[in-house]
Amino acid sequence: MVQPNANAFSAESTKALADPQLQEALSVLRVQSIPNRLKAANNLAEFELLRDRARDLKDHILGHLDQYLLQFEAQVKASGGEVHWCSDAETARQTVLRLCREANAKTVTKGKTMIGEEIGINDFLEANGIEPVETDLGEYIIQLRHEIPSHIIGPALHVTKRQVEETFREHHTDLDANRSLEEPAALMAEARAKLRDRYFEADVGITGANFLIAETGSTVIVTNEGNGDLTQTLPKMHIAITSIEKVVPTLEDAMTLLRVLPRSATGQELSVYVTFSTGPRRQTDPDGPKAFHVVLLDNGRSSYLGGPMQEMLRCIRCGACMDHCPVYHAVGGHAYGWVYPGPIGSILTPALVGVENAKHLPHASSLCGRCESVCPVRIPIPKLLRHWREEEFTRAITPATQRSGLGLWAWFAKHPALYRIAARWGTRILKFIADGRGSVSTLPLAGGWTRHRDFPAPEGKTFHDQWRARKRT
Repeated sequence: MVQPNANAFSAESTKALADPQLQEALSVLRVQSIPNRLKAANNLAEFELLRDRARDLKDHILGHLDQYLLQFEAQVKASGGEVHWCSDAETARQTVLRLCREANAKTVTKGKTMIGEEIGINDFLEANGIEPVETDLGEYIIQLRHEIPSHIIGPALHVTKRQVEETFREHHTDLDANRSLEEPAALMAEARAKLRDRYFEADVGITGANFLIAETGSTVIVTNEGNGDLTQTLPKMHIAITSIEKVVPTLEDAMTLLRVLPRSATGQELSVYVTFSTGPRRQTDPDGPKAFHVVLLDNGRSSYLGGPMQEMLRCIRCGACMDHCPVYHAVGGHAYGWVYPGPIGSILTPALVGVENAKHLPHASSLCGRCESVCPVRIPIPKLLRHWREEEFTRAITPATQRSGLGLWAWFAKHPALYRIAARWGTRILKFIADGRGSVSTLPLAGGWTRHRDFPAPEGKTFHDQWRARKRT
C-alpha cells in the first residue's frame, strides 16, 4: 500500500528535473492539453457562465450534503442496491474485502478510481488473495510497472511510448518477441487483447464514480475507452468506490457538471462514454450485475465542511490545474508523494494526511493563479494554499530559519522608518557587490535562488524613495 511521501517533495523534484524521459513525457501538457482545453472553452459561448453555475451548484451541495447523501442512499436501496458508509480508509478497505468474499471473488476488474488509489485497494486485495486487474489503459500500464498514477486523468502521463513498449515486452512474454509495437495503435490492441478475457473471468467489478445522483440513486462514470462499462456490467457484483462530495441533487445538475468536466479535462465536448448505473440487474435487463454496492468514503472530508477549506471539496477531478501548472510541468506527479498531485493535490493531501506530513506541498506553487483561472468550479487554489502556509507557520511546522526570517521582516514592516533605512542600505550593498553585468551571483540565505540564476541588482533608488519623489513633482 502506497504511503504518503509528500515530505520528500524537494528531493523527488530534483530527481524529476534530471530525468530526460520524464521531461519528454511532460511536454504533452504544453502541446496538447493546454490548447485543447482552450479550444473547447472558446467553442462554447456560455462556458464561463457554466463555470459560475457549477461553482454555485457545488457550494449549494456542500451546504446540504447530509440531505442529498441520505436521499441518494434511499434511492439506491429502492432500486435494490446498498450503500456502505465508511469513515476512514481502513473501514472502506474492509468493506470492499467483505463484499468480494461474499461473491467468492478470486479476480476483480477495476475501472479508474482515485478513491481506490486513496485507500490503497489494489495492494490490500492482493494481500488478501484477490487479484485486481486494472482495465483503464493508463492504469494497466502503471500496474505492470508497479507505479502509482502521476495525473488524475492520464495516470500514465509520465511514461513515454518507448517505455510502454518495453513494459509490454517484459510482461507479455507469451507473445511473439518479433512483433511490431512501433505504433500506439499496436500497443492499444495488445492491451485490449490481454484484458478481454479478464472481464469474463472477474467475479467483481470495481469502479469509481464521477457523480452520484440523489434523485435517482445512480452512479455516473466518464470514460473514453468503454472499460468502465464492461467492468460494471459483466461481473456478478458491481462495487462503486467514491467519496461523499460527489453527490449531486438531480440529473439536470449532473449535466451541468458534465458540460464543464470533459472540456476542462481532455478538451472534449463530451467523453466517449458517460454511463449511468442504477441498482443491480432487473428481470427485464439484458445484462448487468446481480448485486450493486456503493462504498461511500469520508476520510476526514466532513471535518472541512463550513470551514475555510470547504471550497476544495468542489473539485470534480478534471486535472486542468495540473495541465496548466508550471511546477507540475517541471516535475510531474510522482514528486508530490501521494495520490493527488499538482495544485489540487497540494491542498487535498495536507487535508487528508495532515499538513505535517505534507509540509512542502503548499509551497510547491508560484501562486501564479493559472490553476484558479482554468478550474471549472472556480476553486480559489492560491488562497487555499496560503491557508496551509499560515497553518504551518502557526503550528511551527516550517523550519525555524524561515520563521525567524519572516519574523524579522514582519518586525521591520511594523516600523516603517527602520524599514526604509534598511531598504536603502540593502540597495546600496547589492549595487556594490554586483558584477559588471549588474547581477549578484551569490547571496547569503538565498543559495537556492542563486544556485541556478543570478539575482538582478537594483538599478535605482528604493520604491519608497521613488514614490516620494514622484509625489513632489
